[in-house]
Amino acid sequence: MGGAVSAGEDNDELIDNLKEAQYIRTELVEQAFRAVDRGDYYLEEFKDNAYKDLAWKHGNIHLSAPCIYSEVMEALDLQPGLSFLNLGSGTGYLSSMVGLILGPFGVNHGVELHSDVTEYAKQKLDFFIKTSDSFDKFEFCEPSFVTGNCLEISPDCTQYDRVYCGAGVQKEHEDYMKNLLKVGGILVMPLEEKLTKITRTGPSAWETKKILAVSFAPLIQPNHADSGKSSLVHLPPVAVRSLQDLARIAIRGTIKKIIHQEAMSKNGNGLKNTPRFKRRRVRRRRMETIVFLDKEVFASRISNPSDDNNNSEDMEDETQDEEETKPSELKPDPPVNFLREKVLSLPLPDPLKYYLLYYREK
Repeated sequence: MGGAVSAGEDNDELIDNLKEAQYIRTELVEQAFRAVDRGDYYLEEFKDNAYKDLAWKHGNIHLSAPCIYSEVMEALDLQPGLSFLNLGSGTGYLSSMVGLILGPFGVNHGVELHSDVTEYAKQKLDFFIKTSDSFDKFEFCEPSFVTGNCLEISPDCTQYDRVYCGAGVQKEHEDYMKNLLKVGGILVMPLEEKLTKITRTGPSAWETKKILAVSFAPLIQPNHADSGKSSLVHLPPVAVRSLQDLARIAIRGTIKKIIHQEAMSKNGNGLKNTPRFKRRRVRRRRMETIVFLDKEVFASRISNPSDDNNNSEDMEDETQDEEETKPSELKPDPPVNFLREKVLSLPLPDPLKYYLLYYREK
């Protein structure tokens, strides 16, 4: 599933392509996608495919295509403070992006069938919190993952504002999924080969919208052959934030406001300098021709005639690009984490500084 947009060389280029193809349509979703590097959720030996618009599966580990996640994020209509349930949470990639939008007072739960994938997701979450350059730009709603079959969620669990299911849902389980929603909530799931958005408009009222055709592996049915008993999945309790956490959120928010005010006064009119984006080089697609001759195979790469006509233009474009970039051969300085610098400059004990920085490594 996927292949709707061109491959990117890095995460930002992948997002540029998704925006150009209208899969990412809102600024909030774009910010979340740029903040969480898709490549970080791949095993090292498969990272070459991380920025292609393709699904990836290795053993039990699975990632949907970026275009699918884009449509899901847009359809969920996420807002700060909402509660979110991810059924088939996998690597935690989607849950982490959602957590950046939900903010510190949201709820972010995931249910994953395979225990090894749950552990993988926890490792990736820890890596994101400790090393991501983007983490300090947000107040994060950290996901909590549990292992179990999402068709066996305890009936006494709370209902959620937003629910996503990452596996094909059979028609017989549609009502089960709907009952996980609060009134006013949104459910997004693959139903009968269509990515479907269902909004609960009342206790027994629903609005359904088909988004796009998809192909997902079906939900795995519960297996009670061994014990004959159901293994109910108990979701994490919705707990009130501790006083410590509330203090950290308030302090970080105050420091961010101070940094913003300093930036405005420094720039005079409050307008930030235009960020410099790296120049993207347009690639011309070429056809690969395979010739069979005397039971031997010869593969050759030939240009489309129209490409040949434009060849000189391409060369001129590339030369012009290079000339434009020569005066500024110096690469842009790495982004400065002003929040981190400000916290480290405070007259506080080191353990308290590190606590405010979530014990991050960068």
